[in-house]
Amino acid sequence: MEIPSLTIIPGHMELDELRLIYEGRVDFNLDPSCRENVAAGAATVQDILDRKKTVYGINTGFGRLAQQVIPEDRLTELQKNLVLSHATGVGPLLNDNVVRLILTMKAASLARGFSGVRMEVIEALLAFLAHDVYPCIPGKGSVGASGDLAPLAHMTAALMGIGDVRVEGAQMSAATAITEFGLEPLTLGPKEGLALLNGTQVSTALALAGLFEAEKLLGAATLAGSLSLDAAKGTDAPFDTRIHAARGQIGQMEMAASYRALIEGSEIRKSHEDCEKVQDPYCLRCQPQVMGACLDQIRHSANVLLIEANSVSDNPLVFTDTGEVISGGNFHAEPVALAADNLALAIAEIGSMSERRIAMLIDTSISGLPSFLVNDPGVNSGFMIAHVTAAALASENKQQSHPASVDSLPTSANQEDHVSMATHGARRLLRMAENTASIVGIELLAAAQGVEFRHPLQSSAPLERLHAEIRKIAPAYEQDRFFAPDLEAAKTLVTSGHLNRLFADALPATLME
Repeated sequence: MEIPSLTIIPGHMELDELRLIYEGRVDFNLDPSCRENVAAGAATVQDILDRKKTVYGINTGFGRLAQQVIPEDRLTELQKNLVLSHATGVGPLLNDNVVRLILTMKAASLARGFSGVRMEVIEALLAFLAHDVYPCIPGKGSVGASGDLAPLAHMTAALMGIGDVRVEGAQMSAATAITEFGLEPLTLGPKEGLALLNGTQVSTALALAGLFEAEKLLGAATLAGSLSLDAAKGTDAPFDTRIHAARGQIGQMEMAASYRALIEGSEIRKSHEDCEKVQDPYCLRCQPQVMGACLDQIRHSANVLLIEANSVSDNPLVFTDTGEVISGGNFHAEPVALAADNLALAIAEIGSMSERRIAMLIDTSISGLPSFLVNDPGVNSGFMIAHVTAAALASENKQQSHPASVDSLPTSANQEDHVSMATHGARRLLRMAENTASIVGIELLAAAQGVEFRHPLQSSAPLERLHAEIRKIAPAYEQDRFFAPDLEAAKTLVTSGHLNRLFADALPATLME
C-alpha cells in the first residue's frame, strides 16, 4: 500500500492532513521556508544569553521558582532536570495514532519560530516520525494548563534517549531505538526543554482523535436511522425542506437533505403513504433536529481544534522583530476543553438516539415488526439483550459526558490556580466513541433485520446497498445464536469509516466549504 506524502506548512495544516496522519503512517516533511523563522528565534535566545539578560524560561527556574536565576554553565542541566522531573505520567499508554499527531503538531508548532528552539530539535521529532518511533506516553497526569507537561515530558525524554518507545507495536528503550536507527539523543539547549513540555498538543491530539471518530459515528448513525425509519414504516414527511428552512438551523437543514436522499424511491415507504398513522416517535421524526445539532457541534469543535493544531501554545514566546521574549498563557487549553466537552455531548446524543430506535424496532406495538425482531419469539429472544447492551452503553456515555471544563484544581503552589482539565476531557472521547459505535452497530443489525420482514417490498437504492453491506458482515437472525461476534463486526463496520466513504455523496461534510 502506497504511503501518502505531505508537505506541512507550519501554521497552515488542514483537517484532512491531520486525519491522514491519525489514520496511518504518512511520509511528510516541513516546508523548508520555516527554517529562516526557526533560526531567527534561536538567534534571539542566544542574543539574550550573550547580553546576560535574565528572562523567564531561558535562564530562570519555572512556575513558583521563576525568580531563581540559573548560571549559564547550568542551563543544559536545567533543561534536562525539567524534563526528568516533569515525566510523572501514569496509566495506560496513549495509542500510536495519537502519539503520531502529538509529534506532528509539536514539530509544526516549534517550526513557526516563536519558541526559540534550534532546527535540531524539530529534526529530532521528524526523525522519530520518519522511523515510526513512538514515545511511550502515559495518558494520565495533565490538567491541561501550563500545557500538557507530564505527557510531553515523556515525549521529550524519549528524544533524549530516556524512557521507552514503541516500534511496530514492540516496546523497547528509547536509547536502543535511537541506536538502531542511527539517530543521536537530543541534548537540550536553553529554553528547549520548556518549549517541548509547554503546549496543548496532547489534549489537542486526543480531541482530534475523538473528532475523527465522531465523524464516523454521525455518518453511520444517519444511515442506520434511515434504515430504521423504513423498517418501522416511518414517514419521510418530517424531512420536508420547508419545515427545516422555517427554522433555519444549518446542520438540521443539511441532515434533512441527507435523510430525504437516503429514503427516496423506497417501495416500503410508498406502501403506506395513505395509512392512518399520524406521527412517528421522536427517534424517527426528530432525526434532522438532533443529528443536525450534533453536526453543528462537531463542526464547531473541528474549527476550534484545527486552529489549535496550527497554534503556538508554549510559553514564553519569542518575537524576533523586536527581540522580546514575552510570557503569556497560550498553554491554557480551555478552547480544547470546551471543544472536547461539545464533542462528548454530540457522541452521547448520537448514541442516545440510536438506542431509542433500537428500542422502538424491537417493540412490536410501535414498529409493527415481530417482537424482538425474530421469528418464533418466546423460544427465541432475538435482539432483546442486544438492546440491553445498547442501553447500558448509552447510560455510561451520559455519565462520561459531564463537562470536564467546569472543573479546576490549583497546582504549582497556587501559581497555576485555574486549569482547563482538557486532557482527560479529550481522552474520554475515544472510550465514548467506542460505546456509541457499538450502539450504532446494533442498530444497523436491527434495522437490516427489520427491513427483511418487509419483503418482498424493497427499500430505496441507497438503503438496499446499505443492507447488502450489513449482510456482508453478519447473516440474518433466523434463530438465537451466539450473537457477540456479530455485534463486534458491526462495531468495526462503523469504526472503519467504510460506510462514510461508501455513502459520502449522501452525507454532509464535517467542515462547511
